[in-house]
Amino acid sequence: MILRRTSYFLALALVMSCSTVKNANKTQKGAVIGATGGAVIGGVLGNNVGSGNNTALGAILGAAIGGAAGGYIGNRMDRQAERIEEEIPGAEVKRVGEGINVTFNEDAGVYFDTNKSNVQGTSAATLDKLVNIFKEYPQSNILVEGHTDSAGAEEYNLNLSKQRAESVTNYLISQGVAASRFDTKWYGETQPVGDNTTTAGKAKNRRVELAIVASESLKQEAQTQTN
Repeated sequence: MILRRTSYFLALALVMSCSTVKNANKTQKGAVIGATGGAVIGGVLGNNVGSGNNTALGAILGAAIGGAAGGYIGNRMDRQAERIEEEIPGAEVKRVGEGINVTFNEDAGVYFDTNKSNVQGTSAATLDKLVNIFKEYPQSNILVEGHTDSAGAEEYNLNLSKQRAESVTNYLISQGVAASRFDTKWYGETQPVGDNTTTAGKAKNRRVELAIVASESLKQEAQTQTN
């Protein structure tokens, strides 16, 4: 595990130190990173999805194909990320390589009542906006992850994160997004992004994260168009 993580950070540092990458736009960065170090970074993180503290990032980089095709995909993801930011300003949207990482917490309009997992009210309205965007970009696949704070028993939190992640996935499917596009995972309290000893930190940890990546059809299109 230590060796794998070290290899990842070394590869990432080498790639990001390139002046070409630093001065490029998002799409160009996807192409350069993919061509230079995508195979190393993607392979390392892809092998560690589910075992580290940033599985959404691992899923995105693990799905990268790199090169010119990666730049083609990056262009699509740029536009999709912009749409999410426009429609859901409270969501934390990060463009990573050839994909998008979206984090929803209480401030972003997707939240759950204490010990509850059903989607309703403001959460439903926010997810409805996301549904429309997913329909605009049908060649993307979505990983949905559920996370909790550390309040309560670990086993209980793991089950609660499962219920919430599945609730979000099922809601999106019920609104017309193809079920084949989704993968759903849950991690309970094991991947905190905030300090669980504070109220604000716990609120950040009660979240649902999305990793949006290219489908196989988009990858094939990208390779055909750039060859």
